[in-house]
Amino acid sequence: MPTVAVFDMTGKKTGEMELNEAVFGIEPNVPVMHAAVKNYLANHRQGTQSTLTRAEVRGGGIKPWRQKGTGRARQGSIRAPQWTHGGIAFGPKPRSYNYKLTKKTKRLALLSALSAKAAAGEIIVIDGLDMSEIKTKNFVAFLKAVDAKGKSLVVTPEVRTNVVRSAANIPGVRTMIASTLNVYEILGADKFIIDKAAVEKLQEVYA
Repeated sequence: MPTVAVFDMTGKKTGEMELNEAVFGIEPNVPVMHAAVKNYLANHRQGTQSTLTRAEVRGGGIKPWRQKGTGRARQGSIRAPQWTHGGIAFGPKPRSYNYKLTKKTKRLALLSALSAKAAAGEIIVIDGLDMSEIKTKNFVAFLKAVDAKGKSLVVTPEVRTNVVRSAANIPGVRTMIASTLNVYEILGADKFIIDKAAVEKLQEVYA
């Protein structure tokens, strides 16, 4: 079983914790993680891009020249797609990019991401990850104490308002609760900082 050190909020090591191999010790499946990240990004697309068809652009109500006798190609409107400032043929219209992955795929992708972080030694377990007050300065000191540089994902078992608000203005730091974890956020973080109770919650659900 993988083992990680457990720290308190001052960065002092308080013990060790064995991680469940079924959650943090599987062989990461890279193609499945890639599929999960693509799905996450696609589902966040707004799909609001819109082009104007020839029926929607302004002008072009009059026929530019008579049908026959000019030697030129027949034209019905100066707003047809082949004209400058004409409408767009087959252009994008508002649509949804959402699609779903199967439950098994999402589960495997999440466990693969967690296992990849454990294998890379990027998981930091904190015993009692909470703040007594909303203080960004104190949270920065905590991150420095546990040697969390760069992008960090802070995970708690439930919403802890003081933690969320203390970390809100720190560049590169994201906060989440265990039940809303996703592969994109896990893989995008340099350090995965998680409350000990949140680890137990994950192991309870996925083991």
